[in-house]
Amino acid sequence: MTVMQKIQNDAVVAAIHPLDPLTLEEIGAACDLVKANGKVTPRCRFPIVRLEEPSKAELRSHATGTPLPRLAFVVALESETGAATEFIVDLTASRIVDTKLLPNADAPYGQPPVMIAEFMLCEQIVKADEGWRNAMRRRGMSDRDMEMAQVDPFSSGFFDRDFERGRRILRAVTFFREDIKDNAYAHPVEGVVAVVDLVHQKVVDLLDDDKVIPIPKKKRNYGAYENTNPRTDIKPLNIEQPEGPSFKVDGWKVDWQKWSFRVGFTPREGLVLHQLAYQDGEHKRSIIHRASVTEMVVPYADPTANHYWKSAFDAGEYGLGMLANALELGCDCLGNIHYFNIPAADEQGQPFEMKNAVCMHEEDYGILWKHYEFRNGLFEVRRSRRLVISFFATVGNYDYGFYWYLYQDGTIQLEAKLTGIIQTAAVMPGEKYAWGGMVDDNLGGPTHQHFFNVRMHMDLDGGGNTVTEHEFAQRPWGTDNPYGNAFDLKSKTLSRERDAAAIADGQSGRYWKVTNPNSKNSVGNPVGYKLIVTPSPVMLAQEGSFVRKRGGFATKHVWVTPYDPAEKYASGDYPNVHAGGDGLPHYIEQNRNIENTDIVLWHSFGHTHVCKPEDFPVMPVEYAGFMLKPNGFFAANPANDIAPERNRRSVLSANGAGAAAASSCCGKS
Repeated sequence: MTVMQKIQNDAVVAAIHPLDPLTLEEIGAACDLVKANGKVTPRCRFPIVRLEEPSKAELRSHATGTPLPRLAFVVALESETGAATEFIVDLTASRIVDTKLLPNADAPYGQPPVMIAEFMLCEQIVKADEGWRNAMRRRGMSDRDMEMAQVDPFSSGFFDRDFERGRRILRAVTFFREDIKDNAYAHPVEGVVAVVDLVHQKVVDLLDDDKVIPIPKKKRNYGAYENTNPRTDIKPLNIEQPEGPSFKVDGWKVDWQKWSFRVGFTPREGLVLHQLAYQDGEHKRSIIHRASVTEMVVPYADPTANHYWKSAFDAGEYGLGMLANALELGCDCLGNIHYFNIPAADEQGQPFEMKNAVCMHEEDYGILWKHYEFRNGLFEVRRSRRLVISFFATVGNYDYGFYWYLYQDGTIQLEAKLTGIIQTAAVMPGEKYAWGGMVDDNLGGPTHQHFFNVRMHMDLDGGGNTVTEHEFAQRPWGTDNPYGNAFDLKSKTLSRERDAAAIADGQSGRYWKVTNPNSKNSVGNPVGYKLIVTPSPVMLAQEGSFVRKRGGFATKHVWVTPYDPAEKYASGDYPNVHAGGDGLPHYIEQNRNIENTDIVLWHSFGHTHVCKPEDFPVMPVEYAGFMLKPNGFFAANPANDIAPERNRRSVLSANGAGAAAASSCCGKS
């Protein structure tokens, strides 16, 4: 009996859907098959283990009864040589069906993501290095101080230096601490940067600036135990659903308020939404086949030694999914919560479960629609409710929450929540920080940008989809505009990839629609959804800079490509220590047709952050995101059928003449 046959004997596993994440048993089986195939050594590590997802066509076949094999995608990294190999493992047949050795020693290079154990190894290597210890002594640190110091490993970036090309490296900066619980970011050690080769386990380059800037020593701790005067006037806020939540969960499948979808999760992207559809009368209408955040980049605007190279690609270089938090009721999530535990692989290829990694709950969201008709006294109002599916990842000093919202009127929203602790820079006494904002005495915060890219494999009513671009324009005075009040909406159909790469424009109100020209709405137009974006700054690094080459996806707000299973990530497959030129700018060089075909809509959005005192010691949440709203998709307001709330107090007007006197806050006929 094969490993997979044993798995299939389990009644629970036998009901696996082709898009369900790998189970713990499948993860263990996949890694065991890789270990046993003779192409890896016992010292290999497993930075990536995930489901190799079936295509749309394969899923359609499965829906008609065709069985599909369960495939796993596994990356094995040899810790002693740095060699990395991709494997496709057929779990149904218990065999490896494809193998690819990564050309990470050749330009443009690229490495699998950094693993947690490598963070710890990096700190050990740095602290044992005599050059680093001498640099610390020059800054007044004792041997005890060095042991207590916090060494932050950072993805290195790439600047075409000998010790970067084809090497598995990290850069590391240092922070002073007196106590293990101190907020080390209040005490940066400026002018010392170590470059660590993780394969050869040594420091291969050390910057020790001749100019010694004193380490800021003022404590800025934030733990609850440090707060000696907490607020005492916050009253309890209880959220109760005595009849339970309105959603239904069947394994990884969710139904809620006419919405249906499947939850997925990968080590790189974290939360994935599959087969997002809306029940419109008797028809379940597909909208998005797959949606996820595939990449981030955080470039810094300080050109000095400690900061110019900082440009973390938090998904591709670390893995948002691998760094997901275990969420806590009442803190991260409030209300009647459903948690998803995520099966994962550790670096040795052993399966484990990430507890409470994804949270799902309902929220009241104010008014959904309302009207008071004073002529006949008809008063109708409905409250909005939304479904929240979320996870949080901590990547070094920053914490990122990713919240997908589904609304009863067919709206889809993604909101990124940015919090945590800013990167800091020591400043000479009496001077101002030139590359950002001062946040405390002798302490600056470098200006930087956060970019996210969401990939949406569209499936509007199935079949071919098209993207159109729209913007408003004034109409000149004339016989057709005698009062000067008329203005126009200019529209164009995007036919080729290069036509579609674009930047939002707040002045013209530029927006985009995804349509299906093969499916017409109630007024004879193609059904559509509107992409609503914020016209925030795109990447501000100069053309020709290494970070711009590596993070080219952040130079445009919108990209459209035809679906290609090899084009999964906005920055390319392996951005870690990559020379650049991969990802979306590379994909669209082919200038393929994107009209009435199977398309992927990519949206880059973010936040440009000039640091201020209010951002320290912990930054209040900043928000970034976008919406997809139905635009000619439905025949009418799809939320018209929501019933009034019950058991609400009467709404009575204090004004007698012409006032509404409703028997409830939601409806009076």
